[in-house]
Amino acid sequence: MLLIVLLIPVRLGSQTVQTEPETIRPGSKAPDFNLPGVDGKMYTLKSFEKATVLVIIFSCNHCPTAQAYEDRIIDIEKEYGSKGVALIMISPNADKALNYSELGYSDMGDSYDDMKLRAADKGFTFPYLYDGDEQKAALAYGPVATPHCFVFDNNRLLRYVGRIDGSEKPGTGKGEDLRNAIDNILAGRQVNNPVTKVFGCSIKWSWKDESTQRLYKQWAALPVTLEEINAKEIRELIANTTSDKLRLINIWATWCGPCITEFPDLVIIDRMYRGRQFEFISISADKQARKGDALRFLQKQQASNKNFIFNDDDVYKLIEAVDPDWQGALPFTMLIEPGGKIIYKKQDMIDPYALKKLIVDNKYIGRYY
Repeated sequence: MLLIVLLIPVRLGSQTVQTEPETIRPGSKAPDFNLPGVDGKMYTLKSFEKATVLVIIFSCNHCPTAQAYEDRIIDIEKEYGSKGVALIMISPNADKALNYSELGYSDMGDSYDDMKLRAADKGFTFPYLYDGDEQKAALAYGPVATPHCFVFDNNRLLRYVGRIDGSEKPGTGKGEDLRNAIDNILAGRQVNNPVTKVFGCSIKWSWKDESTQRLYKQWAALPVTLEEINAKEIRELIANTTSDKLRLINIWATWCGPCITEFPDLVIIDRMYRGRQFEFISISADKQARKGDALRFLQKQQASNKNFIFNDDDVYKLIEAVDPDWQGALPFTMLIEPGGKIIYKKQDMIDPYALKKLIVDNKYIGRYY
């Protein structure tokens, strides 16, 4: 059975909106694709023509459910790769439709460059393909969530479509549904449950970015403030005894080039995790006479987090209040758990990816529901 999916544009006012595709059904022929992998190579169906079974999993970087299944996918590919099974993963999401608040369970977005980093970080041994620009493969196959599996036999007829297993939390499942499908196809048997429901993040279709644009406008409209803070209050912030949040503190100044360069990354980090058990606080080391300059910079950055400026022009009092071991060079960044445990301390510019990874892997945040 060949299922032909028609995408019908619907006009709402002056805006054309595409409808989401239907998921192909068992018996359908595998739609072809031509997609770049994170290894720089281009892949089509023909690239896997020698495989007895082809497993295509639509997944992504950012989704907590997708991340929860990454190790299981790796294990399945390692086990079945020598048995004539080819497994590939396709990221279907349009980056522009994914907003920072949706990255609260991840250290990476769904861009092609971020996919390269995730593949290297996790040690993927299977092709990881990018479909986020035109989403042609996603439109042809019709995944509804990440991850979503499609398993084809040697004639490239779809034999199983659905979940990897029914246990999202890492360590509670071994990919039973996907393994069952593969085992049955390899043995020449029918898959006893060829269609299962899936659970995970919805596909980020390119034409569905209204909520992202609306959220960014809301963020841009939030008030940006700059309050004075003294040495005692700084020590209390760093002690972090009255908060249940992982606290990121950045000391900066308007005259500090590296501070200005890295600050947008800190704003992004705040927007990613502000909905979690996390808060970002900036402290300006500018002189009181430049308080207006500092506030204007923060407003330009749309820094609606908590912002302070030291109320004493004696910077050495600031240094001692923050950290007696700090030598005074800016920028200076600290990540502090509730109770005051400092788990990250950096004099000089941050590595945004390393810091995000440290945040999301912390016990107060976490990658999974």
